[in-house]
Amino acid sequence: MKPARVLPPRLLIVAGSDSSGGAGIQADIKTAQAFGCYAMTAITAVTAQNTRGVGAIHAVPPDMVAAQIKACLTDIGVDAIKIGMLGTTKLIKAVAAALPKAVPIVLDPVMVSTSGDRLLPDTAVVTLVKELFPRATLVTPNLPEAKALVGRGDAESAARKLMAMGARAALIKGGHATNATVDDVMVWRGGVETYAFPRIRTRHTHGTGCTLSTAIACGLAQHLSLPLAVGRAREYVQAAIQTAPGLGKGHGPLNHAVTR
Repeated sequence: MKPARVLPPRLLIVAGSDSSGGAGIQADIKTAQAFGCYAMTAITAVTAQNTRGVGAIHAVPPDMVAAQIKACLTDIGVDAIKIGMLGTTKLIKAVAAALPKAVPIVLDPVMVSTSGDRLLPDTAVVTLVKELFPRATLVTPNLPEAKALVGRGDAESAARKLMAMGARAALIKGGHATNATVDDVMVWRGGVETYAFPRIRTRHTHGTGCTLSTAIACGLAQHLSLPLAVGRAREYVQAAIQTAPGLGKGHGPLNHAVTR
């Protein structure tokens, strides 16, 4: 009798495409592969970008994004979802309406790219909070995004404010600070967790937020606890930065194939 086939954890990624391969859908798929997850995608935008910036963005119509989500859910199914770049109010509403219930969701509120390009209009931020924060198992803003969402304050207080806005847990990423260590702070129902890693002085950080949120979603798809999923993901990103291939003239990509 043949043993039962073990299916891989299924991860649905809702995000934009990065033509240079370092962030967005491309980084997400590479990350999912590194963690042994099966990646499906609902592409929200096609971008012309490289390590120096975003040159153009072509939004995918909201009904097409919703159709991609439905096609994946009704056939292959899903164990966790990662949501990245959305871009418009209509798209946020369409994605929220298409999401399944009772599935872990990691929401990376992509508002500004690593190179400084604005990716989410102010008018869409209110909709993002209203429609998607209550659905999110975890939101993962960086410090500038957290400031834009809740104002000034330390990471822990910002995370608590984000939870008050509907998220079940919040991870504030400390990469934009200037400390000797990068301190990521998560507040969740179990308390406060801090993940501190030595700061790597490098320009090769393109796609770190996409990579981290997808790695966390992989952990949730594999039924890890939230603290373990975040800790494992943070170690992976640290190693991927340390071994970055050195490509591009700006903010270069990570090494998503790094051995964990």
